[in-house]
Amino acid sequence: MAGSAAVLEDSSLLSRLDRALLPIERFCALISGLAIFSLMFLAAYSVTGRKFFASPLAGYVDYIEAAMPVIAIMGVSYVQRDGTHIRMDMLVSALKGRVLWLFELLSVLLILVLMMALTWGAWEHFDRSFDCARPLCSRDSSVDIGIPVWPSKLIVPVAFAVLCLRLLLQAFGYGRALIFGLENPVAVPLTLSVAEQAKLEAQALEGAD
Repeated sequence: MAGSAAVLEDSSLLSRLDRALLPIERFCALISGLAIFSLMFLAAYSVTGRKFFASPLAGYVDYIEAAMPVIAIMGVSYVQRDGTHIRMDMLVSALKGRVLWLFELLSVLLILVLMMALTWGAWEHFDRSFDCARPLCSRDSSVDIGIPVWPSKLIVPVAFAVLCLRLLLQAFGYGRALIFGLENPVAVPLTLSVAEQAKLEAQALEGAD
């Protein structure tokens, strides 16, 4: 399951690249959150229209389908950076030193290969639906109100490309830790102990006061 992790920083090139990518990831996660927030308003509008005016929002399902890639994919790189996605914490927490970094490196490399293949496939899927010679540059559209679907299809390879950059940085981070036997490498999520998590939570509460 998801655990709490910390990402260390220093003046190295790897850490600077990590910090340079972070604003892009935060922006993508923000867009994802705004899409979820917008769907709440669309749902309220549609239900209100159906209940009181017998006129629900036209194309409500089409809007949801168009927003799904934004909601499901745009924030993936951000949670990958922090290590707050689904992880095998019970196994990882039992590993130490170079064994841990080797396990993490192999995991990240496997994910990177998979994501590169998915990025290529997602781009091809977008390319098949995009044609500037057609109205709205779209070869296909949603069923109900005819929304062009190519913007939603473009979001997928873009978000996957950002994730590939994050995985590449983490692969270098874990590889560096493996080679040099580092205890606390930069640009990778480090699992925190219960005491460390409690300390960070206490500091956050003190800062909010």
